[in-house]
Amino acid sequence: MTHEELFRRARRVTPGGVHSPVRALRAVGGEPVFMQAGSGAFLEAADGKRFVDYCQAFGPLILGHAPATVTEAVTQAVERGWSYGAADTASLALAELITGQLPWAKQLRFVNSGTEAVMTALRIARAVTGRDKLLKFDGCYHGHVDAMLMRAGSGLAGAADSAGITAGVAADTLVAPLDDDDTLKEIFGTHGDIAAAIIEPLPANYGLLPQRRAFLQKLADLCRRHGTLLIFDEVITGFRVAFGGCVEQLNLQPDLVTWGKIIGGGFPVGAVAGRREYLEALAPVGEVYQAGTLSANPVAMTAGRATLEALLDGAAYARLEHLGQTLEDALSAAENLRLQRVGSLCWLAAEPGEPVRTPAAIAPTQSERYARLFHAALAAGVYLPPSPVEVAFLSTAHTAEQVLALADLIRQHF
Repeated sequence: MTHEELFRRARRVTPGGVHSPVRALRAVGGEPVFMQAGSGAFLEAADGKRFVDYCQAFGPLILGHAPATVTEAVTQAVERGWSYGAADTASLALAELITGQLPWAKQLRFVNSGTEAVMTALRIARAVTGRDKLLKFDGCYHGHVDAMLMRAGSGLAGAADSAGITAGVAADTLVAPLDDDDTLKEIFGTHGDIAAAIIEPLPANYGLLPQRRAFLQKLADLCRRHGTLLIFDEVITGFRVAFGGCVEQLNLQPDLVTWGKIIGGGFPVGAVAGRREYLEALAPVGEVYQAGTLSANPVAMTAGRATLEALLDGAAYARLEHLGQTLEDALSAAENLRLQRVGSLCWLAAEPGEPVRTPAAIAPTQSERYARLFHAALAAGVYLPPSPVEVAFLSTAHTAEQVLALADLIRQHF
C-alpha cells in the first residue's frame, strides 16, 4: 500500500492523519512517509524503502533504533510483566542510578512525558512560593501545558499560541526575549510575584539557539534575588550534551530540572528532579498532587536504565562529538549557511555569520531552503526532521561515511 493510501486512511480516523502535528510535514510540504521499523541509524518505511534517520524520534534514541543492549533488557522486562501499578524495583534502580551520578539531583519523580514533567515542576514552584505568575522565553518550547503555549505580546503579557487557553492562564504567563539582559532585569524589577522562570538552557525546539552563559547566569542571579524558582527544561539536552546535561556543561544549578526523551530510552518517560525540599512538596509527602497510572512503568524504566548505563563511561559522548565535528568540518567552507552544533545536536541556519540566538534572527529564507533540502534528502534515502526549525540528532549508530554523505546533500540542496 502506498503512503498516499495510508495517509488517506489515517485522515479518516485521526485529526490530520497524525498523532503529533509536525509528523504531517506541513512545515516542509508534501505528505508523510509512514514508517514500520527502525534499526540502528535506519528507518524502514511501509513500502520497504530505508532511510538514514537524523530525526531519531526527535531525540530519545541516542544509541540509535533498537540497540541490542536495550532490546535485550526490554525483552526480559516484558517477560516479567509490563505494568504493576505499585512500587517497583525498576524505577528504584533508575532513580538511584541518576541521583547517584548527579549529586545535585537529590530526588526525582517519574512521569510519562516531558510535558507532564514541566506541568509538575510549575505546580511545585507555585505551591512553594505562593505565587501565580510564570516567566518563559520566546523560542523555548515546554510541551503543551496551557501556561507554556504563549508568545510575547503587548507589555510582555502572554498571548496564546493555541486555541482553548483561558485569558486567566495567559495573564499569568510572562514571555521574555532570549539573549536580552536589559529586558530580563526590567521584568524582575516590575513583577515581584513570579513563581518560576523556566528556560531551555540550550533552546532546541525553534532552531538550535545557544545562549550566552552570562545571560543564563544573570537569570539565575535574578531568580535567587527575587525568590523565584529557576527551572531548566532539559527534556532534549538532558543526558545528550553530557550525562548531566546543560547543568553539567554550564556549571549552573537550577532549583528544578525537567527531563524526557533519553531518560526513557525511547519509551514514554519524563521526570522532574532537584532539591529535596521542593520534590517533597509532592504528594504523598506534601500537598502538591501528581499521579499517573503508567508513571514509572517497569518496561520504560528498564529501557531508560539500559540506555543511561551505556552512556556512563563517556565513550558514547566522545563518538557523538567526533561525528558532529566531522559534519561541521565538512561544511566549514560553505559560504551560504551556518551549522549550529552542540555535541550531537545540529541545526542549519540559512545565513552565515554570527550565532543565531533568538527566533527573530532566523533568516526569512530558512523555510524555503530547508524544504528543498528535506525533499532532496528524502529522495536520496535520508530522513531529516520535517521542519526548518527542528534540530537534527546524531546517534552512536551513525557512521562518519553517513555524516559525510549528509554534508554533500546539504552543500548541494540547502
